[in-house]
Amino acid sequence: MIPNEIKKILCIKPRGIGDIVLSTVILDDLKKTFPSAEIHYLTETFAKDAFANNSLIAKVHTMEKTGFVLKVAARLRKEKYDLIIDLWSNPRSAQITFLTHAKYRVGFSYRGRKYAYNILGTSEKGEHHAAEHNLELLKALGIEITSKRIHFYVSDGYNNCAKEFIRLNLPIDKKIVGIIPSGGWASKRCDANKWVEICNAIKQKYDVVFLILWGPGDESDSNYIKSILKDDAVLIPEVKIGKLSALIKNCDIVIANDSGPMHIAAALGVPTLGIFGPTNPKAHGPYSPNSDYVIKEDLHCIICNKLECPYDHECMRQLPVEKVLSKFENLFNH
Repeated sequence: MIPNEIKKILCIKPRGIGDIVLSTVILDDLKKTFPSAEIHYLTETFAKDAFANNSLIAKVHTMEKTGFVLKVAARLRKEKYDLIIDLWSNPRSAQITFLTHAKYRVGFSYRGRKYAYNILGTSEKGEHHAAEHNLELLKALGIEITSKRIHFYVSDGYNNCAKEFIRLNLPIDKKIVGIIPSGGWASKRCDANKWVEICNAIKQKYDVVFLILWGPGDESDSNYIKSILKDDAVLIPEVKIGKLSALIKNCDIVIANDSGPMHIAAALGVPTLGIFGPTNPKAHGPYSPNSDYVIKEDLHCIICNKLECPYDHECMRQLPVEKVLSKFENLFNH
């Protein structure tokens, strides 16, 4: 492979806002290796905004979760890609990659999918962070890893809207602690009562205001937290990912469940504290140097990877507030 002959590259990452954000860890070294190439992404329609305002990405193709594979592949074939990197490597994305007829097709060597690729990455998940797992495909290409930066950007328009919302609704003399009760699984969601305990513990030591950042499915917990914290918290209105991200960017620190917005906060450089239970923070924690996580390691069922808790959600309900406060203070004071 001669780098200057690679003119168009497609990266495939269909879903999971957090997974998509983490996949951008490949961009710096990809662009450095193939400086004359256009980099495109294929993702599902709902996630398109995750790539907005990223100057390293020239074009974003979208598809529906149930879209017909042959139609997607036919559309991509017209682009005449020289290189496709399938960061998802599931059965569907493997089919799409194979049917594009791209000269170089890179993917993980998972069982039943090797046929789709002529350059194979590892089949092992390894013990590294999920962001760095994406780098295994660059290694398969012989690319030297010199950057581990993840990318997410907020437009000036959304940022100005966020600043105006904060100016009108939050006190100007207090640090803003963003709290994100979101979570793709029920088991990932810290209980609303525990959120209140955490916020009250922080409020006893610091003169801050809480900004409750929520999305679809978070309404009940968010409204409960607001009803208890009253004037110490501001509940944002319903917004889409662009405006939500701008509000996150304007926080001084964020506390979040394992979720897409948690990864957005880390990518934006906001100090981020992740709350973990059913998932492994060493693999899925906020990926930035000014971030940390809390988890109740001594539970027999911790890191169960179950969507629904079969017990009493002890990983969240029994999480010591003192432990959360200690990690919060380390981030907040620095």
